[in-house]
Amino acid sequence: MTQYPGTGLARALMAALLGGLCLHAAHAQTSLPSAALAPPGARAAAAEPAQISRDARRAYESTRDKLVQIRTLLRNSNTQASVGSGFFVAANGLIITNFHVASQLALEPERYRGVYVPIDGKEGEVELLAFDVRNDLALLRVKGAVGGMPVLGFREADKPLARGERIYSLGNPLDIGFAVTEGTYNGLVQRSFYPRIFFGGALNPGMSGGPAMDDAGRVVGVNVSKRLDGDLLSFLIPADFAKALLARSADAQPITKPAYAEVARQLAAHQDLLTARFTAAPLVPQKHGGYSVPVPEDSLARCWGRGREPGFKGFDVERTDCQIDSHLFAGDFNTGFIQLRYEAYDAPKLGRWRYSTMASRSFANESFRTQGSRKSTAAECSERFITTGGMAMRAVVCMSAYRKLPGLYDVSVLTMSINQPVRGVQGRLDARGVSFDNGLKLVAHYLAGFKWEAVP
Repeated sequence: MTQYPGTGLARALMAALLGGLCLHAAHAQTSLPSAALAPPGARAAAAEPAQISRDARRAYESTRDKLVQIRTLLRNSNTQASVGSGFFVAANGLIITNFHVASQLALEPERYRGVYVPIDGKEGEVELLAFDVRNDLALLRVKGAVGGMPVLGFREADKPLARGERIYSLGNPLDIGFAVTEGTYNGLVQRSFYPRIFFGGALNPGMSGGPAMDDAGRVVGVNVSKRLDGDLLSFLIPADFAKALLARSADAQPITKPAYAEVARQLAAHQDLLTARFTAAPLVPQKHGGYSVPVPEDSLARCWGRGREPGFKGFDVERTDCQIDSHLFAGDFNTGFIQLRYEAYDAPKLGRWRYSTMASRSFANESFRTQGSRKSTAAECSERFITTGGMAMRAVVCMSAYRKLPGLYDVSVLTMSINQPVRGVQGRLDARGVSFDNGLKLVAHYLAGFKWEAVP
């Protein structure tokens, strides 16, 4: 049996949470993890290359001298570590790209240096001036540039795009040469935590940070990502965020030391907003027999469900998987999001002891970070028996601290109902990159959403 010691951070968090809950025991000696739900995605098939129109060719020809490839090189060996794209936004050599393209320059400037490569192939050095983690943007400057650089302009804010309008994405896909992709504007992505443009066109690795333009050659967005489980499902950062970064940081001094403190500051602002939205919105009760479990409302998160699997003949099981689309790139990992999972069991044919064994095994299968890494500490966990909403439950709370991003933690809470002999619900909430206090708020809000309503 796995044991969850009540140590340090997690014990303090659990003690604070239990102020409003009924405490049944000081410790529990057994564990309970559950069968993890696979995300509802599938591997993508390769998309057929699209035919490029005359308008797309014109967009490329008029823009090619304003495009650059951004390369991150190891200082010692001068070998290429990563590549992306970018574009000139000021005549004195200012370049917009993605933060995930330039992150090594922000976090390990002593080890990496940046260069830009324009269409003529003549490489030059760049320096990082500023970045926006929440919108995955960075502002670079060509070293020694004095003026005369060709510049791309932005589309006016008072001229919004219309659905179906043609737009053109440019960049250097897979480091094989500059290219243009033609597609359509499909509005903003639903349920995205920050505004993102749904681009009906193909983006490929290496195009990150490149511009997306309208027919007049004005920048409307910045390439950022695509879905792997579908075709022509790509995403752009609205140009207004790039304009704002340029306006506030055009005269900034170059970043020459590791900027973990600034990354942590921006992530802290993000998790404050995430926590406020999650706790302000009432959790929606999802019914499973006499149980009610909390799920986020539809406007905040995507939830997927599955019913009984054919192999389970002795009992019924229903699963729910919810996730808030608020992931942020923070160097070499993603953080800043919340996900929830549930399994509801009804096993009248198993009997009390067989059901208890099955539920305990399911609980014990859940994993927590038992060993530390260069990114974070090992999880510290505390386990209690509690009562909330008329439901007796077993609850395990775990916390892991980020090593280089002070004040941020990963928080998990795992629950299992224990009030019925042959039925029950198991739930888990994971919050990535939150403060200690906000971890308290999230777990308390989550636990308060569980209820037992006697079945007639």
